[in-house]
Amino acid sequence: MIKSISDSVKYIGADDKDIDLFESQYVVPNGMCYNSYVILDEKIAVLDTIDRRKTDEWFENLEKVLDGKTPDYLVVSHLEPDHAYNIQKVAEKYPTMKLIGNDKTFRMMPQFFTLDLTDRTVTVKEGDSVDLGQHKLSFYMASMVHWPEVMVTYESTEKILFSADGFGKFGTMDADEEWACEARRYYFNICGKYGAQVQALLKKAATLDIKTICPLHGPILTGDLSEYIGLYDTWSKYEPETDGIFIAYASVHGNTKNVALKLYDILKSKTNLPVAITDLTRDDMAEAVEDAFRYSRMIMLAPTYDGGIFPCANDFLHHLKIKGYQKRKVAVVENGSWAPMAAKIMKEYFGAMKNVEISPVSVTIRSTMTEENEKQLEELADSML
Repeated sequence: MIKSISDSVKYIGADDKDIDLFESQYVVPNGMCYNSYVILDEKIAVLDTIDRRKTDEWFENLEKVLDGKTPDYLVVSHLEPDHAYNIQKVAEKYPTMKLIGNDKTFRMMPQFFTLDLTDRTVTVKEGDSVDLGQHKLSFYMASMVHWPEVMVTYESTEKILFSADGFGKFGTMDADEEWACEARRYYFNICGKYGAQVQALLKKAATLDIKTICPLHGPILTGDLSEYIGLYDTWSKYEPETDGIFIAYASVHGNTKNVALKLYDILKSKTNLPVAITDLTRDDMAEAVEDAFRYSRMIMLAPTYDGGIFPCANDFLHHLKIKGYQKRKVAVVENGSWAPMAAKIMKEYFGAMKNVEISPVSVTIRSTMTEENEKQLEELADSML
C-alpha cells in the first residue's frame, strides 16, 4: 500500500494477513506489516526494504512512488530479513543507488548477499548527516536494539524519527486494536532482553524534536507521543507497568488448574488490585511473557514431571530468564504426587534473576487440593499483598 505521510514522505510497505507465525514463533492473529518509506527531494532516499513474502507488492509501490525517477540512496537500518530481504534486488535494479549504513552494517551484509559494494556505500557513524535538499537525515546508532548493526534515522525538516524495530508492534497496518497490547507483547519478546540499550536510545531520542515516529512494524505514530515513549521508558527499565498480580499455571490433569483458580478467587476477595491468569499449557507463551513483565507480582504454579518440572513451565521460566525478568515479587506453588521438585526448580530460576523477591510462603499440593492447602493458599495470598 502507499500512504502519504507528507507531500515528500511516502509509506510503501505492505500488510501480511496470511502469516501464521512471525519469526517462526510468535502467533500473529492480526497479521504483520513490513514498513518501508521513501523521501522525495532533490535526492531521493528509500528507507529499508521489506520481507520476501511481499517483494512484488513492495516493488510495485516503490516504482509508483518514484514515477520513473531513480533513488539516490537506500538507508539500511537493520539487516534482519523481514526488512532487508530485497536489498540485493533493489541494488541491482538501480545500479547508481548508494547504500547508507554503518560499519557493522557493511561488515554483516556479505552474510546475506553476494552484492558488489565497491563504490556503492556511504558509511555513517553517530550523528553523521546526509542532505537530500530540503530534507536532512541524521543517523544514531542503536546497537543491540536488537541486533548489533541497528541504527535509527532522524529527518529534521519534518521532525520524523525512523525508529527501526523500536516502537513496533504485531498486527497489520489496518488492524483495529489498541496499540499498547500488541506493542507490549512485541517489545518484551523481541527487544526485552536489551533494556539498557533501549534506554540509551531513548536518551538520544530525547535530544530530538520528534513529531512523527515511523517504525519498521506497526502504525505510524503521530500526535501526542508521550504515551508511547513513556511506555518504552517503563518497559526498558524493567519497571512494572501495572501494580497487580499475574498467576501463571501449568496443569497435567486439571488438579493444578483447580488450585490456580482457587488462588485467583482468594486474591480477588482480598484485594482490588488487578489479577490476571494464564494457562501455560494452552495460552500463547508470548502473551504469558508479556504479562509477567506487565505486572508487579507473579505467582507460578507447576507440577513435578519426570523428576523435574512440567516442560511448558520450564519453557516459560527459560523465556523469563533470557528476556531479563527482574524487579518483581514472586511466589510458587508446586504439585507432586511423590517426590515433588517443581518448587525447588522454580526458586532456582527466580533466585538467579536480578532483584526478584521470592515469597517465603510456598505451597506443596499432593495430587489434589485439601482443606489444609486452601488455608496455605490464603497465607500465600496474604504474603503477596
